[in-house]
Amino acid sequence: MDHAYEEYLANNLYVDRSFHCHAAKILPGEYYVTPKDMVLVTVLGSCVAACVRDTKSGIGGMNHFMLPEGSSKNVVTSSARYGAYAMEVLINHLLKLGAKRNHLEAKVFGGGAVMSSLSSSNVGARNAEFVLSFLRTENIPVVAKDLLDSYPRKVYFFPQTGRVLVKKLHRVHNNTLFNREQAYQRRLASAKVEGDVELFI
Repeated sequence: MDHAYEEYLANNLYVDRSFHCHAAKILPGEYYVTPKDMVLVTVLGSCVAACVRDTKSGIGGMNHFMLPEGSSKNVVTSSARYGAYAMEVLINHLLKLGAKRNHLEAKVFGGGAVMSSLSSSNVGARNAEFVLSFLRTENIPVVAKDLLDSYPRKVYFFPQTGRVLVKKLHRVHNNTLFNREQAYQRRLASAKVEGDVELFI
C-alpha cells in the first residue's frame, strides 16, 4: 500500500554552542522556516538543500530533499513532483510568515556523488539540476551555490543575514549520513505525492 509523501517541519531544535544561538537541525525530507535570528543546519550527501530568504525582512528557511528514482535524461518527470513539492512547501511557509515573493533569494547546496548505491542513477546531479531549474522557473535568483563533486557537506544557514558556512566533509567518521539518505530514498520509493501544492502569488 502506498503512503502519501510529506515534507516534515523539523523539530530537532537546540542551542549551538559554537555560534551561541538557537539552531534547527534539518534531516532528509524536512524543512524549517523562521523569522528569528538563529542558524539552520544540515548535512548533505546526494540530497540538496535550498536556503531561501526574504532579503528585506530576514525571514528564511531551509529544506533537505532528494528526487526519487526516475529518468536522468529529463528532470521534468514524475519524480520532479517530489522536488517541486519540497520547494513549494518551503516557499509557501515563508510567505505565510510574511516574506514577500519579490524579495526572495536562494542559495543551494549538495548533490554530491557520495553513495555508490545512488551514483549509478546520478541522483545527486539530478537533484542539483532540478533545484536550479525550479528556482529559475519561479524567478527566485540563486546568489550562491555549491553543488555536485564527490564529498558530503555540512551547511550552516543564518536566515537573518543570509550568511552561509559550508564545511566539506572529506572524511565521514560514521555511516549516519549514508543510512539517513538510504532510508529516505526507500521512503520515497514507496510513497506518492498526494495532489499538488499551489504556490501563493
